[in-house]
Amino acid sequence: MTRERTKARRVLAGYASALGAALLWASAARAGDYPAMAPLDQYVMDRSAEIALAKSAAPPSIADKATVLVLTPHGYETAVSGSNGFVCAVERAWMSQYDFPGFWNPRMRGPLCFNPPAARSILPYTIKRTELVLAGRTKAQMIAAIADDIREHALPPLEAGALTYMMSKQAYLNDGARNWAPHLMFYFPRATGEVWGADLPGAPPMLNPQFQDSPEAMSVLMVPVTHWSDGTPAPPMQ
Repeated sequence: MTRERTKARRVLAGYASALGAALLWASAARAGDYPAMAPLDQYVMDRSAEIALAKSAAPPSIADKATVLVLTPHGYETAVSGSNGFVCAVERAWMSQYDFPGFWNPRMRGPLCFNPPAARSILPYTIKRTELVLAGRTKAQMIAAIADDIREHALPPLEAGALTYMMSKQAYLNDGARNWAPHLMFYFPRATGEVWGADLPGAPPMLNPQFQDSPEAMSVLMVPVTHWSDGTPAPPMQ
């Protein structure tokens, strides 16, 4: 696996209310680790800036007609009502795998546009996990709550054809990858990478660890593309 592919596997893979927690976060952040949630205002963006960043996930032919969500202190809210069934949003680091060191990284901004099947069956997990974070739940409590909702059918099953666009040049996926590369993400029932030939030399798919060990029980395949959403060419992957 190349160095760039190793970086890719860490992508998305990732509110201190008490003074002690805030100090713990601050010292760890200086060391490049994020063991606790930062103050909430570090995750919230200017509304207009967040709309623009969310729409940058996909080409204008898709994003200009999409619904756009923005993060508020109370969760995601609709900022723009679209007409094509796509939904664009900016995910925060807590959508990474739970053991990812950057799970609480306040710098992380992951713009993505969900196609209609993904908007119905993947986006609800982003909304739910965010609600749990804002409610102050621990990781263990979040895992348990999502597992309960899946078991009780309060969260939807994976829908065939679900994919997201992640083609934003302005993304900040983590401290190592930064904006990494424009790519598409495809969602399947959980399986090992060998099923798709993921991460093999010369094979385009890469297995994202995001949901490989979580209650969501999904596999996410990333496939790099050649251009950013604004049409400019992306650097070739090494």
